[in-house]
Formats: sequence, C-alpha cells, structure tokens
Amino acid sequence: MNLNGDRLRVKRSGDVPGTANPFEMQPVPMKEVSTGIRSPYLLLSVTSLFWSLNWVIGKAVVGTISPLSLTFIRWAIAVAAMMPFAWPLIRRHWPVIRRHWKAIAWIGFWGTGLHNAFAYVGLHYTTATNGVILNSSIPVMIILTGWLIYRDTITRVQALGVAVSMAGVLAVLTGGDPAVLATLTLNKGDLIVIAGMVFWAVYTVLLRTKPAQLPGLALLACCGIVGLVLLAPLAAAELLFMGGKVEFTPASVAAMVYVGTFPSFVGYVFWNRAVAEVGSNVAGIFI
Repeated sequence: MNLNGDRLRVKRSGDVPGTANPFEMQPVPMKEVSTGIRSPYLLLSVTSLFWSLNWVIGKAVVGTISPLSLTFIRWAIAVAAMMPFAWPLIRRHWPVIRRHWKAIAWIGFWGTGLHNAFAYVGLHYTTATNGVILNSSIPVMIILTGWLIYRDTITRVQALGVAVSMAGVLAVLTGGDPAVLATLTLNKGDLIVIAGMVFWAVYTVLLRTKPAQLPGLALLACCGIVGLVLLAPLAAAELLFMGGKVEFTPASVAAMVYVGTFPSFVGYVFWNRAVAEVGSNVAGIFI
C-alpha cells in the first residue's frame, strides 16, 4: 500500500503467461501521479507554506484592515490576477458552466470567501500561532466530512499520517506535558477559526463534484466570483455600520497583494490540482 492508498495484490501464475515469479507483488494504482515540479506532494507542501504565512499576515494587519474587507480585497485581487488566464477557458466552457452552475456555486460557497472570513475574524480574538495549530486539525475534519457525505474510507498509511499530525498539534499545545490538556480552553477566536475549518473541509471533499469537462482554473475563477458576491454586502456592512476600515500603507498594500496572489490564486490552483490527483484525505495531511 502506498501513500495514495493504492493496494498491492498478489499476481498469481496465469495472470501473465510465462511469468517467472507467480507470486510477485505488483501495485495496482488508482491513477498515475505526476512527478517533478508537477508532483502533488510538492504542490501541497508549497501551498502549506503560503497558507502558514497567511495566518501571520492576517494577524499583522489587525487594526489596519477589517477582516471582512480584507477577505473581499483578497478575492478581488485573486480574481483579477487569474482572469487573463481563466477568461478564455470560461468562454470556451460556458455551456458546461451553465449546465452545472448550481454545483459550482455550492463549491464556491464553502471554499471561497466565507472560509477566509472566518479565519480573519477569528484572528481578531486569537493568535496566529493558535490559528496555525488549530489549522492542523483539518485532516481529521476532511476525513470525517468525507465519511459523512460519501462514506469514504481511510487507509492505514493515511490514518498514520493523521495520527502524526495530531500528535504534533498536541505536543505544541501541551509543551510535552499531557496534564496541560485538562486546563486547555478555547476562546471566541479559536471557535470562529474552527468554523472556518469546517467550511474548508467541506470544500475539499466537494471538489470531486467538479464537472469533469471544466478546467481547474475556470472552476476557481467561477468560485472566486461566487465568493465576491457573498462578501460584497458583508464587507459593505462592516465598513458602513460596524466601524470597519481599510488603511492603505506600504505594509498593508503588500499584505493585500500577498494574500490575494499566493494563498488565494496560486495556493488554490495548487491545492485543487493536488486534490484531483491524490484525493482529499491525502491532501489534508499536508495542512
């Protein structure tokens, strides 16, 4: 069994005429996995780096950019950055998009906009360190969500990866002292961040419902537009009625450009491609 959950079968004599070893173990892969710079494992590792920095930057701009406004600006930049590449694909596959618009909108609801809004709002009440640590529980959420929706199973290798991930989280939380677990509490920000993780888990699992004929970049652009539609009234209400603000300084502009380009545009492209190759359970281990 390999990391993708592919199982090994015993090739018996008669399977291949003239075989010299009738009990040679041969892998039966579910699908061929890309290698080199297209390797899904490399893409997932780079994406994890992008998203880890996103937590730090999201906390750094607290007091400078309101969370809902930051989320809207993030996706406005992301959609603007991807449209020169995505628009020709959208035009070419418009009949597919029209036919499957409900599924695409549903994926966008869970994956773009609101998920990030929960994270940025939560960072107003908790630390970036807590956010990253809590984010490490996403593999478990993805597996549970896959089981609840599609009755997915988990391989032993995937279970081991999740166990190692959770052990690392607990080690950081407790400082190596199990007795600390009895005194741990979650503040309001932690709970808001966890809500966002639920959205991300559902999004990751729902990626399998993507129309097969629709290129990944076209899907991401459509989901980004869904996110902007959802976020626009929320960001406007925050600015008009909730004391929200957006300060344009060199640091804040750099932060907005970063979160819109790498965690959103590039990170989502890498993540979606990797999930398509290795599945949601394996991808979740890299969070």
